[in-house]
Amino acid sequence: MPELPEVELYLRALRARILGQRLLRLRILSVSLLRTCDPAASAFEGRAVRTIARLGKRIVLEFDGAHYAVIHLMIAGRLKWTGEGRGPEARAHQGGKGRLPRTIHADFQFENGDLTLMEAGTKKRASLHLLRGAEALAELDRGGLEPLDADLEDFRAALLRENHTLKRALTDPRFFSGIGNAHSDEILFRAGLSPARRTRQLGEPEIARLHAVTRAWLREAVDRLVAEAGDRFPGKLTAFHTMHAVHGRYGQPCPSCGAPVQRIVYAQNETNYCARCQTGGRLLADRAFSRLLGEDWPRTLEELEG
Repeated sequence: MPELPEVELYLRALRARILGQRLLRLRILSVSLLRTCDPAASAFEGRAVRTIARLGKRIVLEFDGAHYAVIHLMIAGRLKWTGEGRGPEARAHQGGKGRLPRTIHADFQFENGDLTLMEAGTKKRASLHLLRGAEALAELDRGGLEPLDADLEDFRAALLRENHTLKRALTDPRFFSGIGNAHSDEILFRAGLSPARRTRQLGEPEIARLHAVTRAWLREAVDRLVAEAGDRFPGKLTAFHTMHAVHGRYGQPCPSCGAPVQRIVYAQNETNYCARCQTGGRLLADRAFSRLLGEDWPRTLEELEG
């Protein structure tokens, strides 16, 4: 799922291409994509893009007359840009069938090119809200603190609002805006904190360290993605990146201490961490695997390696 750094990358690319451009046509090709349509898609045609912003993990395109198209890419949704005359319709006709691929959910045809919303896989989770007015847009705001702008006092208040694990607190959009599974792993690793630690167990030095690391890592991630993309429109964004120290690196050596990266699997997500750097060598119980092994589940790195 694109998180704050990936969405910021999309925003920069979109501003360079469609800010001030007039929308010629908006085609909705997937019924599951459209969540609200007041006003209808046709009402956006002929309007220019005035601002492009982020709302959590959502991309907000504001058109003339306070008309908003709000895109949430979820796990498998991605955006693609093609220059003028080379958009989805042209590609379909060149293929000889005149039909668009099923992975295309929506097509924003601008004066200078096409912005296509695509989603791989069979589970259709990406969404598009078509809204009118700032009040309607505000209803989509989960209320989380913007981590890049947060001072220590506001960060502490959001973190301690409820007593959850650090992993859950960082990824809850009611507390922090835009942080998801991948970047929470990296933040906690660099802060040297266990993902299972409770928020209200933290001392002031640990809260200050987590605040500083959160802002520094997210800025670094944005800068690295922007530098890699250059002037190109973002291609295949993924939750697994070479800049990650632990996320998606289960079983590989920790870049700091060399111990194998561990993971906790739950539902369709997983938490990656270094036991030596973050939990004092203790292995966190994985709901599926530790339950299967019972008493044979290793409790420490030493037991695992033995």
